[in-house]
Amino acid sequence: MKFKIIISSITVMAFLSACNTENQNEGLVSKWHLIEQLMDPGDGSGTFQPVTSDKTISFFEDGTVSSANGSICIGEVWSGASSSLGTYSETTMIIDVDNCTGGHVPLSYEMDGNYLILNYACIEPCREKYEQVE
Repeated sequence: MKFKIIISSITVMAFLSACNTENQNEGLVSKWHLIEQLMDPGDGSGTFQPVTSDKTISFFEDGTVSSANGSICIGEVWSGASSSLGTYSETTMIIDVDNCTGGHVPLSYEMDGNYLILNYACIEPCREKYEQVE
């Protein structure tokens, strides 16, 4: 009887663990819409502010990423701006953008609850916050 309980417990734990891993991978592989931007004035007082933008970023299962209506080389919020292509690593949480002026640009990203945050290489913090679209 104890053997059946142990086997059942291990099976349930393995199932729950697999579901959790699957959900984490599905979270990033999606389309994201820019909703807020943070541009710190230099004194550390900057906060995210709402923006009106059509800019989106899409992460694909093959490790590629693309943007539409704005580059991810720099923080662009206006519609019709250039788009970007690159790759990402869930291990290092780095996006490598290929087609930026001046060459290769790496930037970090993080998940904050249900939001995706891009961290640009600025002297003072400059970040973009995205919400999941699909």
